[in-house]
Amino acid sequence: MEILSIEWFGNSLRNYLIALIVVIASVTIMRVLRNMLLVRLRSVADITTTKLDDLAANLVQSTRSWFILGISFFIGIKSLQLPQTANEGVRIFVLFISLLQTATWSNQLINHILHQYTQNAVEDEGNRKNTVAILGLASRIILWAILLLLALDNLGIEITGLITGLGIGGIAIALAIQNILSDLLAYVSIMMDRPFAIGDFIVVDEFTGVVERIGLKTTRLRSLSGELLIFSNNDLLSSRMRNYKDREQRRVLFSIGVTYDTPADSLASIPGIIRDILETQEHVQFDRAHLKSFGSFSIDFEIVYYVTTADYLIYMDVQQNVNLEIVRAFEKSGIEFAFPTQTVFLNTNSS
Repeated sequence: MEILSIEWFGNSLRNYLIALIVVIASVTIMRVLRNMLLVRLRSVADITTTKLDDLAANLVQSTRSWFILGISFFIGIKSLQLPQTANEGVRIFVLFISLLQTATWSNQLINHILHQYTQNAVEDEGNRKNTVAILGLASRIILWAILLLLALDNLGIEITGLITGLGIGGIAIALAIQNILSDLLAYVSIMMDRPFAIGDFIVVDEFTGVVERIGLKTTRLRSLSGELLIFSNNDLLSSRMRNYKDREQRRVLFSIGVTYDTPADSLASIPGIIRDILETQEHVQFDRAHLKSFGSFSIDFEIVYYVTTADYLIYMDVQQNVNLEIVRAFEKSGIEFAFPTQTVFLNTNSS
């Protein structure tokens, strides 16, 4: 047909029709493949516990129709003879939609990671939301900055000077607010690594208290005597810290001394007496009891046992019961506790 031979802008109508068919076919094929892959990934995600297939399904689902149409359009016009300016325009168009689709996929990945963090995090809902907001904002700023630089570079704009200027400016700003940034980064580290959480009893150097609030710049502890202790987050992470929340048991080591006039048989019975006392107590695991040494005024025994709970009141109740039972047992056996004494010998013979 002669009408198919008519040319516009160096291409016949037949070539335009072929390009249109290629575009339609490409759109159809890519949409069908996307839907099939999505269905397959969803079915796999329903029967597995891993989150990677959920992420893959979300990435496939976030593949936009305009991206598929743009790629199909690019494939279709490859068969046409276009001027240099048109080819450059098509390249910029494909670059633009590719960067936008990359941003969509990256945003989906960021959302997945942050969602996993919130799923794995424990109590302290307010701080968790703050952390997610900070991480999400920082990640998206970095993402869009990289995409913008890539776009400018592909448009032929010299970005070396821009990157240098941003680097110098960033260093200057960081130096000006380094204390705030260090505390903010320490806050993010606390939220992600979870060395402690609200409600934990911690010891920081010579300070002790219960964590009441974890802020963007400071963390606050309520001490045992009632006052509020305020630490900057950076200083807190730089200090040696003890966290008693996950403590499962307490080790108790103590010594008792008996007088030197205690008979040997009574001395030999003391470890057994103490063992019997400890094994009858609740929340107690006996470890050892031994005659340890001969002191200046007493024969010393060393005893070790574990209180199998972190509850401080139970720990003190156990110690009290054990001490009282030892006193009763020693009174019954006629064993006397030693106390500091001194014997003075006087020589009455005169020279």
